[in-house]
Amino acid sequence: MPVPLPKRSHLKLTSTPFLARLRLEKANIIPTVLDPFTPLLTLNVTWKKATADLGNRIKPKKAKKQPSVTLFDIVPSSSTNNGEGPFKPLDDKIQLTIALTDPDAPSREDPEWSQICHWIATDVKLSPVASDDSKANTDDDDDDEDDESSAPSSLTEIMPYKPPGPPPKTGSHRYVFVALAPLNGTTETLHLSVPKDRKRWGFEGERAGLREWAGENGLGVVGMFFFFCSFCLTRVIEFGLFMRLNR
Repeated sequence: MPVPLPKRSHLKLTSTPFLARLRLEKANIIPTVLDPFTPLLTLNVTWKKATADLGNRIKPKKAKKQPSVTLFDIVPSSSTNNGEGPFKPLDDKIQLTIALTDPDAPSREDPEWSQICHWIATDVKLSPVASDDSKANTDDDDDDEDDESSAPSSLTEIMPYKPPGPPPKTGSHRYVFVALAPLNGTTETLHLSVPKDRKRWGFEGERAGLREWAGENGLGVVGMFFFFCSFCLTRVIEFGLFMRLNR
């Protein structure tokens, strides 16, 4: 049977976990970044003036501040894995973790620095229903760099948020958000390791990163999301004009 979406949800059909996985495979995030997984959650990622919408494009200036990430448990446990796979139905007391990685550093064609760890935060709470009120305002194109983050203060940061910053002439970068849960289903407090470096998450080898860190901490993927971001020439032009006018 098809999985019904919750009422009053602004989540689009393409944001449901199973269709999200198809998009991830098409973008070669599976298996390049992570192995195939059983989706149990869907993610809603918003900044003040931007919302990640499963493969859409977001300007770097709109993602300068730490985003608000909400995890929605919209898939009934009876319809996810039918008792198969590593996960039991998620306990509402389980410690959930989110992470953001860039597998295209310095570019998708030359990923010698990948992956880059952009963010790790834990103690994320589950939300049963997505409300229309949680949708970010994406119509205003004003710069919001000076605005305070709208991210929940209850999150515990393992690695501070580093905003997307693709270098010039490196094309579009895929920025991948991942929701993680302990593979053994424990509800005890997790003591997660801090990556030794952002580059390759402190591991050796090209494209090393999130997969290795999750394995080291006994975590498995329960949801994924991604967006594209590329170098923005507008800020460079604005800075050049500013310098000329102030000579």
